[in-house]
Amino acid sequence: MSRIERNGLQVAAPLAAFIEDAALPGTGVSADAFWTGLAGLVEGMGDENRALLAKRETIQGQIDAWHLERRGQSHDAAAYKAFLQEIGYLVPEGDDFEVETANVDPEIAHLPGPQLVVPITNARFALNAANARWGSLYDALYGTDAMGDLPEGKGYDAARGARVIAWGRGFLDETFPLASGSWSDISGLRVEDGALVPALKDASQFAGYVGDTATPTRIVLKNNGLHAILEIDAAGNIGKDDAAGINDITLESALSTIMDCEDSVACVDAEDKVTAYSNWLGLMKRDLAEEVSKGGTSFTRVLNDDIAYTAANGEAAVLKGRSLLLVRNVGHLMTNPAILDSAGRGGRGAAGCDDHRSDRHA
Repeated sequence: MSRIERNGLQVAAPLAAFIEDAALPGTGVSADAFWTGLAGLVEGMGDENRALLAKRETIQGQIDAWHLERRGQSHDAAAYKAFLQEIGYLVPEGDDFEVETANVDPEIAHLPGPQLVVPITNARFALNAANARWGSLYDALYGTDAMGDLPEGKGYDAARGARVIAWGRGFLDETFPLASGSWSDISGLRVEDGALVPALKDASQFAGYVGDTATPTRIVLKNNGLHAILEIDAAGNIGKDDAAGINDITLESALSTIMDCEDSVACVDAEDKVTAYSNWLGLMKRDLAEEVSKGGTSFTRVLNDDIAYTAANGEAAVLKGRSLLLVRNVGHLMTNPAILDSAGRGGRGAAGCDDHRSDRHA
């Protein structure tokens, strides 16, 4: 593997090229500033990490020896605790303290919802997960055993489709009950004076709409901070046979996703790093795309757009179209051959320092 010297670091050429030619442009961070900062982390934190890992290994050896010496004996919890305190594994409890946080995303601080974990090295998986913020209730019911059984045979099963629609109407009755009657009995939807017609039992659950008030194409509902969208299309495959023209019910689903640098195989060599960082950069710049072949056809998968709608008060509003993205970096225990320090060591900690530095600026 060819390497390039950068501020005392020996960097794999493909990784250096990615950082300088793809990741840094547009950030306001110069290549010199980046490599200077990373070199400081690798050299400073590398030594500290090695010292901490040596301490960890010593303590682990002491714990192993303690248990081996008492093999076959009944466990003495008090003696064990005293031993752990003696070797510094347990330390005295400190004074009470308080921790405050600020600028925390609502998906973390306030909203309940699923979180996905996918390997960042797989662009298709990453795009699917990011777009999983919204999902079709009808598709989920029809294609899984959520209703108690799996679909059988090929082609569309009209009877199963009717069960899906009935289940969906039951969900609406339970979660967004009408002021009078059932969702199964409605023959249309419209908006009048900032309210849904037919009226909801709790009018505040009406968040807004897309299209004209008389013939909206989407009705946005809200419950416990999460949204559901009624997709109205009287010409759609489902909507053409639906009295209210409801073609689907789209639910806010995976609110957050961990893009994982340690899923299946840890990203530690230069090739893995460049793949992971390239996909992450594409997600941040919203230009990640992947050609997908399915059912004999191919298409380009890209990130979903945000959802623009008119709020109940008449103002323009937007719903996030994509999952909140988090990164799980490679652990500081991993050795990273993509970047060598001034002593020629990949060193434990370099992999994680590299991830933190690159994620920050990408």
